[in-house]
Amino acid sequence: MSTRIVDLRKGILEKNDLLAQSLRAQFARADVRVSNWVSSPGSGKTALLESLLTAAISRGTAAAALVGDCATDNDARRLERSGAPVRQIVTESMCHLEADMIAEYLDGWRLADLDLLVIENVGNLVCPTAYDLGEDTRVALLSVTEGEDKPAKYPQLFHSADVVVITKTDIATAVEWDRDAALAAIRAVNPAAPIVETSSRTGDGVLELLDLLLTPSSITSSPQLQEAP
Repeated sequence: MSTRIVDLRKGILEKNDLLAQSLRAQFARADVRVSNWVSSPGSGKTALLESLLTAAISRGTAAAALVGDCATDNDARRLERSGAPVRQIVTESMCHLEADMIAEYLDGWRLADLDLLVIENVGNLVCPTAYDLGEDTRVALLSVTEGEDKPAKYPQLFHSADVVVITKTDIATAVEWDRDAALAAIRAVNPAAPIVETSSRTGDGVLELLDLLLTPSSITSSPQLQEAP
């Protein structure tokens, strides 16, 4: 039985990876940057994404979002306030998004008209890590309310991230956030990924993150982004 389960999982992942490769080629042809945001529930992911989409639209960047949740379209309706096109993917209890869902919900969108597409994955630090969605940038988010050792507890996600984002920094002092310990935990599993410290309330770090997502080649080449200050 265990062998059959392993074979089934391998087959599912191989099928997903093939479709993800096709999506990545499609995104490249359209010249649209695509990021996949992964975090635990309550990390402030949606609030930050709303701020980022609003900033993008205000400066003439064509941005859109696909939002994954087990139920409701609450996040999509919230993000629509930014003025960006948004579509909700309801997974009906599935704990992650898969490439076929992305392909289905892209139908009818002209990708060539977009500069940036953000995929907000289902709130989960384990399952989404295994599924490639065709993105060029995987973003792992960590809020100051979650504990500095989260990267050590979920190393697969933080190791696979191209960018690590710290959220809710405006309340860091109030929750006694140990910044040095958090940065050390991130660097222990991912020595090179840029770390962007953000607040959706104050706007800190939002434009820096937007610029980074629009120029993924700068992730490994920009010295000032290699280490958090």
